[in-house]
Amino acid sequence: MTGAAERFREGQERRKLMRRADHGSWKVGERKVDALKLLAAAEKGRIPALVLRKRELMAASPFGYFRGAVPVMAYDLSLMGNTGIFCQLCGDAHVRNLGAFAAPDGRLTFDVNDYDETIVGPFEWDVKRMATSLVLAARGTGMKDARCTDVAMLFLETYRTMMAEFAKMPVLEVARYQVHRLDEVSPVEGILKIAERATPLHSLSALTEVVEKKTSAAKGTETQPEKKAGPDGGKERVFRSDPPSLTRVDGELAAKVMRSLKKYEETLLPERRHFLAQYKAVDVAFKVVGTGSVGLRDYCVYMQGNGKSDPLFLQVKQEVASGYAPYIERATGRKLSGAKVHQGQRVVEGERAMQVQSDPFLGWTSMDGRDYMVRQLNDHKASIQLDSLKPVWLMEYAGVCGEILARGHARAGDSSLMAGYLGNSARFDEAVTEFAMAYADQTERDWKELVGSLKKDTKA
Repeated sequence: MTGAAERFREGQERRKLMRRADHGSWKVGERKVDALKLLAAAEKGRIPALVLRKRELMAASPFGYFRGAVPVMAYDLSLMGNTGIFCQLCGDAHVRNLGAFAAPDGRLTFDVNDYDETIVGPFEWDVKRMATSLVLAARGTGMKDARCTDVAMLFLETYRTMMAEFAKMPVLEVARYQVHRLDEVSPVEGILKIAERATPLHSLSALTEVVEKKTSAAKGTETQPEKKAGPDGGKERVFRSDPPSLTRVDGELAAKVMRSLKKYEETLLPERRHFLAQYKAVDVAFKVVGTGSVGLRDYCVYMQGNGKSDPLFLQVKQEVASGYAPYIERATGRKLSGAKVHQGQRVVEGERAMQVQSDPFLGWTSMDGRDYMVRQLNDHKASIQLDSLKPVWLMEYAGVCGEILARGHARAGDSSLMAGYLGNSARFDEAVTEFAMAYADQTERDWKELVGSLKKDTKA
């Protein structure tokens, strides 16, 4: 491997492949496929009854549309030139995909926490998506475009300057780097306070209820213990049903989800398997989550460890190919492996590559030919709420977004190469801000088209 100085100079040379100023261009005329058709193609294989629910969530606002339109932006980005500087992408970099969660040592950490779209691709694709999300979030708070530009520029300046810092650090310092000013950033401080309250016991109260005990149709499976009468007076705690958000499932489907945990256990480190083995599966529910994931299969498993006051909730979430997968080869010339990729494993490995600390129960499994990622559900998790976000807080938050995204890219990519390309001037920042403003306009047009299509469907 060449030295850091040589890789820095190589990054500078990449400007000949794509000038930094060229990142500012966005021409909708280059789009040859309608956005609604791109969305429809990505919805194939999803649960039909929930596809409309997904589109209704996207129709709520331009930002809501943006959250669910990764396949559209992936297509659009592939039409543009790129730097040829690849790293592990989050894939769905936006302001609500940063959040708090519990690290393996129990302390709260703050990082990118959604990797459904993760893939290796040009580093600037993540940067452009995050910048656009900040513009849309700023417009949602009522900011004028001049201030929206300031928000995007602050994010990009922070990203660029932090990448320069990472390029100078010892490798292990980059791997361990922590953002220490989070308690001083008002919106992040609020997120951390919410996360402190999002305990497993809080989830126990919010997601379950006590009912009369019945014989489970899943009884007798490897992971379903036989229930016996005891001092609980013939009652049991199970998931409450609150459709469409949460629906309890039983019978063979519940048994199948529980059996899938055997395959999942094999993906954990040995010491974590030991801890998981001390929990017993009790109940299963189907949960509707997020925006982009609506329509995919998502199950929750309620488990009990050392007594009823020791709950563990696992999320068994279906994963399909990244929205970027169809375009990586065409856009970059990098041929994807012909081997079948386990989509849950793709998500887990991307998450582990970019995060400083990851959920200790992060793993993957399969059911009925479908791939799933497994993680803890709601264990001290919290993210920013845009409807209560003050404009001044968004400026603070933009800097955090820049620092954390740069850290993830530096961990999973080549900071020297990226720093060399970005340089010391604001040329890249200005160009990507120009793109973000234009693409936010495009997102608003696409959103209106979606809203109009839903109205037509309603009338029909």
